[in-house]
Amino acid sequence: MKGVMDIHEILKYLPHRQPFLLIDRVIEIKEGESIVALKNVTINETFFVGHFPNRPVMPGVLILEALAQTAGVLAYKSTNTMPSDGVLYLFAGIDHARFRRVVEPGDQLRLEAKVIRYKRDMWKLEGNAYVDGELACSAELLSARRG
Repeated sequence: MKGVMDIHEILKYLPHRQPFLLIDRVIEIKEGESIVALKNVTINETFFVGHFPNRPVMPGVLILEALAQTAGVLAYKSTNTMPSDGVLYLFAGIDHARFRRVVEPGDQLRLEAKVIRYKRDMWKLEGNAYVDGELACSAELLSARRG
């Protein structure tokens, strides 16, 4: 299924709120298979105050969190559930995380997640974050359903 989710719909599927909501738009979703989301990185992000004042760089852990949130939207949409149903998808693990380029203010992250395996309440996904077609971060993510 192809579709687009704006920020208003994303807010229905993720329990996160500012300053910790790290995706702005979903541009493609194939339920049970894959998702593509966008994060517009702006100088107004609170983490840039301290990371780093003279050379603002998006922390790698937040890039991974953005990938995990993207994977969470895919899990919710694929299982026809929402946080309002009492269901939470929690970031349960990460393997093979690699950072290949700096992400700075003005960049747009293209966040891609593909299902490797889904069994019961556990999702294993391949996540990649790109800036201008260049790989910025890759990792295998594990998500667990609670509720």
